[in-house]
Amino acid sequence: MANGFHGKIIHVNLTTSDIQIEQPEDLFYRKYMGGSAMGTYYLLKNTPAGVDPLGPENTFCLFPSVITGASISGLSRITATAKSPISGLIGDSQAGGFFPAEFKKTGFDGLVVTGKAENFVYIWIHDGEIDIRDARHLVGKYTADVEDLIRSELGDDRIQIAQCGIAAENGILYSSIISNSNRAHGRTGMGAVMASKNLKAVVVRGKTNIKLYNVGRFREIAKSGAMAFPDSGVFNLGKYGTAATVEVKNTSGYLPSKNWSSGFIEGIEQISGKVMYDTVLKDRDTCFACVVRCKRVVEITEGKYHVNPRYGGPEYETLSTLGSYCGVKDLAAICYANQLCNMYGVDTIACGATIAWAMDCYEKGYLNLSDTNNIDLHFGNADAMVAMVEAICKREGLGITLGLGSVRAAEILGVGQELVVAVKGSEVPAHMPHDRIGLGLIYSVNPFGADHESSEHDPFYTFASDDYSSLGLLNPQPYDAMNFEKIKFSLYTQYLVSVNDTLCVCNFVYGPVWHLYKSNDLVEIINVITGWNVSLWELMLIGKRRLNLMRAFNAREGVGREADTFPEKMSKPLSGGPTDGIFIPREKILDAQDQYYEMAGWDKEGKPTRSTLEELGLGWLANELNL
Repeated sequence: MANGFHGKIIHVNLTTSDIQIEQPEDLFYRKYMGGSAMGTYYLLKNTPAGVDPLGPENTFCLFPSVITGASISGLSRITATAKSPISGLIGDSQAGGFFPAEFKKTGFDGLVVTGKAENFVYIWIHDGEIDIRDARHLVGKYTADVEDLIRSELGDDRIQIAQCGIAAENGILYSSIISNSNRAHGRTGMGAVMASKNLKAVVVRGKTNIKLYNVGRFREIAKSGAMAFPDSGVFNLGKYGTAATVEVKNTSGYLPSKNWSSGFIEGIEQISGKVMYDTVLKDRDTCFACVVRCKRVVEITEGKYHVNPRYGGPEYETLSTLGSYCGVKDLAAICYANQLCNMYGVDTIACGATIAWAMDCYEKGYLNLSDTNNIDLHFGNADAMVAMVEAICKREGLGITLGLGSVRAAEILGVGQELVVAVKGSEVPAHMPHDRIGLGLIYSVNPFGADHESSEHDPFYTFASDDYSSLGLLNPQPYDAMNFEKIKFSLYTQYLVSVNDTLCVCNFVYGPVWHLYKSNDLVEIINVITGWNVSLWELMLIGKRRLNLMRAFNAREGVGREADTFPEKMSKPLSGGPTDGIFIPREKILDAQDQYYEMAGWDKEGKPTRSTLEELGLGWLANELNL
């Protein structure tokens, strides 16, 4: 066994029940490293162009990385990859918790699934063995109940499970993959892909710890991170979670509210991280070996909405999309809606944003009570928000259409297209590019749609960083600048985050500015685990390789620049609060794409050139694209 990885990748054909073990050379692992890059590699190799994302020809991949499962903060994440049913393009989603580290302990480095089982099954991976088991008895059950049933069936309470839920079974396109009943691969519809293959769950249990090249130095680094935590930029994240951001953003006028009509809501402190901490927070959960403990666990036993701590608690994105997006300031209602999403397996970002779109349509008279099954979809109606989440999860009434997302709902209903806030079919997360225009550029060009965790945000380049200096980013820019230096910052930090998603590390723990470990620390961590001698520049190339693999997948589907859109509604002036009247010059972002493409080594249509792919060791892909 090599240091950091096992040299074994599982291939399962669910149509034939055939199981094969691939043993790639070590160089393959150094080139792709795992996570998104490795998953996209196998997606390109196994999935023909033009296939139905919900058909058996699609490939579903789960990949940790060469450093996943080592006992240090932020190294227990895993990536799901497939062709997305939401965009028809590359689909990619990460999640943390305990499943990723346990997967790595099974003695395997990844899972590639093709075909479709005749009935629902789960894949049981344990101590070097793989079984395909009947899962028909698990269909129609909530995620926590599925976990309990599988653990009881296999006789081990330490088993970890990644599953698609009832929502995926019901055909909701933005279905999540859920582990620990509360950790979600939320974006791009990966749960729907699992369900389309009749794959109910991937179940793992192992006892094979990864081998470390330099155990002594690794322990020193782990200890230094734990000691630095109280004085680090992530300390408050541990106490208040990402929910701490709600009040900060609202005060400055950059909290997306009422379907992006405003950046401010009066009284939003009622759903802030501090109020959650002081009232309904029961515990702070963590991921494997992580000192940050940022995961919210809430419990509500009185009042209208009872919330079971088993299903975790809402993070910033959820408090925004099910809260401020919908004008809702009822913390109990948001916690309950979050529980419903985790019980059924639904992406809270897409769900809340789609409901906010429907509320906007209702306020403007595009929809009425007869369209909504008598649910009064006015902004601020917490009960209506909860009722619509339930309608989506259960596929009832308008919920059937809203379960397809706001883009398709607008097309089907024939209303509100100008109110949709989405890129490549995916609803935009709760970070407004109005005060970080480079983020708006990344929203438009990101291969799988708008994503707030695909680059560093502009405000962090208003001051210097040693990691930035290592990359030649020596000229900090104002947050609202859109010039050569800012575009370079956006692209280079996109590569950095692309590395994180390839290595499956937490973006809260690893990064260039406020994080517990800086990017140069990550270089050393990789080397003491694997025995390699990687540099930050090599990691940048790996991040670039992953990004180009993804853009090449989209190009193979015949899609380039035309998909790199920016929502029209974001160019409308905001109303109320400190940012009243502020808007984003849409053309400023679209015009910047030319320079971004040139820097990235792509043509004017946003597609990778042969020379770029050859530089990255992807000549085979250039041949496939006939470049």
